[in-house]
Amino acid sequence: MDTHAYPVTRTDAEWRARLTPEQYAVMRNHGTERPGSCALLYEKRAGTFSCVGCDQPLFESKLKFESGTGWPSFSDPVPGSVETTVDRSYGMVRTECHCSRCGSHLGHVFEDGPPPTGLRYCINGVALKFEPAA
Repeated sequence: MDTHAYPVTRTDAEWRARLTPEQYAVMRNHGTERPGSCALLYEKRAGTFSCVGCDQPLFESKLKFESGTGWPSFSDPVPGSVETTVDRSYGMVRTECHCSRCGSHLGHVFEDGPPPTGLRYCINGVALKFEPAA
């Protein structure tokens, strides 16, 4: 069980009121949306992707790329916005990424991304909201 204290905390009832059932399943129960199911996968405008749970900016659109996986992918987060933990679910070891402000599950990070980071932050689109640049 995660005992880390986050700057933004909510009761289970508050999370359920704020999030859709799918968002709650992904963000609070470490679920995964179906690949290719989120419109943000196709978002190409300049802007910022933020956490649905707490509004923290997470990723800039200039670092988004098409990975062919069916989930929005980014090569680097906004500094300090994403934290990682070891995920040993489903009989494998992966690196989970979550919002540093509210602890919501975002997705996973893999070491098969483009230069210069070589990382692929594979993010559930339902955990994100997009704000176009002004």
